[in-house]
Amino acid sequence: MNTYIGIDLGTSSVKLLLVKADGSILNCVTKEYPIYYPQSGWSEQNPEDWLIATVHGLDSLLDGYNRTDVKGISVGGQMHGLVLLDNNDNVIRPAILWNDGRTQKQTDYLNQVVGKKKLSKLTANIAFAGFTAPKILWVKENEPENFSKIAKIMLPKDYLTYKLTGAHVTDYSDASGMLLLDVKNKRWSKEMCEICSVNEKWLPKLCESYERIGRIREEYDLPNGIVTAGAGDNAAAAVGTGTIKNGDCNISLGTSGTVFISQDNFFVDQNNSLHSFAHSNGKYHLMGCILSAASCNKWWLENILQTDDYNVEQEGLDGYLGQNTVFFLPYLMGERSPHNDVNAKGAFIGMRPDTTRQQMSLSVMEGVAFALRDCIEIAKSGNLKIKSTKICGGGAKSRVWKTIIANVFGVPVSVLNVEEGPAYGAAILAMVGANEYLSIDDAVNNIVSIKETILPTADLTEKYEQKYLKFKKLYPALKNVF
Repeated sequence: MNTYIGIDLGTSSVKLLLVKADGSILNCVTKEYPIYYPQSGWSEQNPEDWLIATVHGLDSLLDGYNRTDVKGISVGGQMHGLVLLDNNDNVIRPAILWNDGRTQKQTDYLNQVVGKKKLSKLTANIAFAGFTAPKILWVKENEPENFSKIAKIMLPKDYLTYKLTGAHVTDYSDASGMLLLDVKNKRWSKEMCEICSVNEKWLPKLCESYERIGRIREEYDLPNGIVTAGAGDNAAAAVGTGTIKNGDCNISLGTSGTVFISQDNFFVDQNNSLHSFAHSNGKYHLMGCILSAASCNKWWLENILQTDDYNVEQEGLDGYLGQNTVFFLPYLMGERSPHNDVNAKGAFIGMRPDTTRQQMSLSVMEGVAFALRDCIEIAKSGNLKIKSTKICGGGAKSRVWKTIIANVFGVPVSVLNVEEGPAYGAAILAMVGANEYLSIDDAVNNIVSIKETILPTADLTEKYEQKYLKFKKLYPALKNVF
């Protein structure tokens, strides 16, 4: 029996799946590790903690299973983090994570001095504080001694594969979020390397996500384990949800929210409102990220209403669908896509003396759906036609929320039989790398299946269309107030 291991190197824990070639899951293990906050707004981890947790996780995962059956391993992981090694392969300093906010000065320099137009031309994207290039500039300016020691630059998942195989590689999807990759032409940008004082020799070899990079080292006792390059977490998750064909869409309703749109051809929107990245299937994707999604609902219910009974709070909301006159702007943490405004705030608008608790609860869910729709509208400007979408994440457990999204988007919304995020997509990448399947398409067609689909209705779609047109006017009207 051939088995495959998919690993999701997350921000708070590593998740490991043992999967059969037909996609059925044999075992799942999660191991946590700490996050360090040395200063307000800083976020760091020790890369060695990732390795220790993964190795212990592998032993737990394979307890009772034949280790020689494991034919392939791949990793999906948190993006943008900066891992630095010296000439002796020692970690120079703790990894600076994707959600670290120390690089505003460097981000402003890249966007305002180098210029957004130039950045977009060189990398297809503009600078965000979470991206890797601003972190490199920060180390150069604030820790010159550490900067002088750099021999290798890695992303988090690539540190893991390096320790497991000895191969210094990355894949195009994860590299897209560094702001050092010429995404369109899939090569390191020499000019961006010069701007950031990066020696190209420090950077890993570029590979497709499903490309085999070597075998796992003998010490880990997986004698038949072929390791593939892996992918950034969102691109790995997209494989796991079958979001691989042109125009395929997946919505993730987690703490933050993402709209992931697969595309065959490279496209950059006019204002770089969406990320233009390489996809793990060898093509491209657009991604919009709203910083608060299911976290808005959690804030409203737990902090404000003082309840954790989500099911009770959603009772009766169906009766208000399409009739709610209350609006909610979901910008509790500022906003990334499409507004890119750290000063944006959350707001309720339209309350009257007869406004009910249920209307306000519903408006929170509608506001998140409208913010995700903003991202979809940018994609449509590139002539991408979104005919349906998958949905995953904690918020996807709510039937009311899925119904809202189906009608706000005007497309069917499908839930999958297996929804295990990046780890499941990584396992599929491992299968392709080990020749279990001929291609990503072949694997997805055989493995990924839909459990249920929520269909929009013409009447409700039209009502939400009218409400969305009003929603679009609210952020511009309040921007100066924020």
